[in-house]
Amino acid sequence: MSWRSSLEVYDLATGTCRVILRTERLIEAPNWHPEGWFLVNGEGRLWRATAAGLKVIETPEGLACNNDHGFLPDGRIVFSAHRGRGAEIHVLGAGQMVPAMPSWWHGAQGTRITYACARGDRIVRIAVMDLQTGVEQVLTPGTAHHDGPDFAPDGTIWFNSDASGRAQIWRIGADGPEQVFADPNVNWFPHPSPDGRHVLYLAYPPGTEGHPRDLDVGLCLMDCATGARRRVVDLFGGQGSINVPCWAPDGQAFAFMRYAPAFMRSAPAAADPKTAV
Repeated sequence: MSWRSSLEVYDLATGTCRVILRTERLIEAPNWHPEGWFLVNGEGRLWRATAAGLKVIETPEGLACNNDHGFLPDGRIVFSAHRGRGAEIHVLGAGQMVPAMPSWWHGAQGTRITYACARGDRIVRIAVMDLQTGVEQVLTPGTAHHDGPDFAPDGTIWFNSDASGRAQIWRIGADGPEQVFADPNVNWFPHPSPDGRHVLYLAYPPGTEGHPRDLDVGLCLMDCATGARRRVVDLFGGQGSINVPCWAPDGQAFAFMRYAPAFMRSAPAAADPKTAV
């Protein structure tokens, strides 16, 4: 097998996967641009991915980009990166967006962005910031690990939390945080579809700690009208597969990364970067 990373698209209407690009590079976390290309990261850089290959997107020197990136409603690229200290959130061409660190970008809606952050107590929580005021609001109390926030069309924020013992899918609405469901799997990175009909999430095997790469995992869809859930893709992946918003603009398909087992790392998996603060 000559590829390490396979960028693929799942079509809801046909229930099939289509390969967009395969590469020997380790690339992660596809965002779907309205023009049909994909934003990914790899080797500390951002890349524009199409069927024709990868093209690097220049970012400021000294920044090591991670897999928390995407687009603002006005089309600008927003990304998280390290510069020898905690993660920073930047807008390409405009500098640092969130003054406090560490902060890991995950979603945007209107004038708001949502992200994971750790402040004085080093506990990772969910926050929002209004870009017009620059005011940060931390939304999740307690000592649990909260991660992967993303906006639904109705303004609720979906995220994963281990507050009930292992990572499950939660959301924040007018009444505050609530758990959506519970099952034996370890569930991460919920992404509501732009049409509001589905929530995509990543299911790790029971007992998984953190969100490592190189495991047999599943991509699952929840029907927002009925609450029914189904596993639609089995793959070798995990970290890097769907860390950030990955839906097509019309909500009829989503992008994800599949990885080749032949390239599985022999060294132990690195610690969850959101705990290394």
